[in-house]
Amino acid sequence: MGWSMLVITPLTFGSNIYVDPATMPGWLQAVVGVNPVSHLVSAVRGLVHGEVAGSDVVLVLVWAAALVAVVGPLTMRRYRTRI
Repeated sequence: MGWSMLVITPLTFGSNIYVDPATMPGWLQAVVGVNPVSHLVSAVRGLVHGEVAGSDVVLVLVWAAALVAVVGPLTMRRYRTRI
């Protein structure tokens, strides 16, 4: 749980949850643009407001699949070696 907080906290604060990216410096806008949390927030906001952002939903699904594909085998390998 501690490791996940080390990853999730910077991703959350480096996203568009709290601040509009248009008010950020250019280098931070680039970081926010590739942040998976930003895509998730944009997709949820679009769905809640009835403005379905299909590209954001697809990006969220791609990010989720990529994270599972990378972290899943690593987690299972670590689990097998600890038991």
